[in-house]
Amino acid sequence: MVNNSFFVSNISLGAFFDRNKGDLDKVVSSHCIYFCAIKTRKMEKQTSTKQSVRIQTSILNGVEKKALLWLAERQPKWTDSDMLTFIGFIGAVVIAVGYILSNYNVHFLWLASLGFIINWYGDSLDGTLARYRKQQRPIYGFYLDHTMDAINETFMFMGAGLSPFMRFDLSCVLLVIYLMLTLNVSMNAHLKGEFRLTYAKLGPTEFRLICIIANAVLVFSKPLRIWTLELPWLTSTLELSALDLVGIVILLALVLIYIVTIWQDARYYARIDPKHKNE
Repeated sequence: MVNNSFFVSNISLGAFFDRNKGDLDKVVSSHCIYFCAIKTRKMEKQTSTKQSVRIQTSILNGVEKKALLWLAERQPKWTDSDMLTFIGFIGAVVIAVGYILSNYNVHFLWLASLGFIINWYGDSLDGTLARYRKQQRPIYGFYLDHTMDAINETFMFMGAGLSPFMRFDLSCVLLVIYLMLTLNVSMNAHLKGEFRLTYAKLGPTEFRLICIIANAVLVFSKPLRIWTLELPWLTSTLELSALDLVGIVILLALVLIYIVTIWQDARYYARIDPKHKNE
């Protein structure tokens, strides 16, 4: 036997929901917004309080730290980290322009070397100034720093590849490997809370110094500028300059560092996040 009261109660309840549908939607919507706002605040608080540990073990680290602190203490009050980041970008553009113009005159390599100094000044000092003034912005700074690093590196490597001293294809491969290492650093900063700035005692500052020395050698040594090594390659001959050979050595070193790094990182993450056993 069917219970008529059941149908009556459900019809009445349905009519109530139909009449008050707009109010109920507002209540549900407001509650969703409220809980989403709470969740967002919690995530922002956790992210803002967590900063990666900087690992800096390069050869010039001690001297560089003192120099950067000395410069930070003497920056005008109107100077801020964003301005210094932009100066670092200008330095990368100057590097590219100097290398490209060296097709017309080798002495434009001095302009590229000046660009490395400008890039070091802006890129290295922006974070130091923020820490010195206690104006760190971990979220915004992390995003901007890594974004500009990728842009700056692209200008540097492309500029070198467009010079008469390095093959363009080699500079592109170097850029890819360098960006892969940069990506690995970013992932570890997020997963480990570890921001590694150096590999094999070499960091960005040492890289810039090596490039400045190489530029000076190329300016003063004409035999080295015109020297080439011809190697058979498939159906053609591969011509390599002195700077190409240096680039190949650096490439092999970066590849080795990358392989060792991802092997060590993968083993570490496998230990803290083990594979599930089959039931």
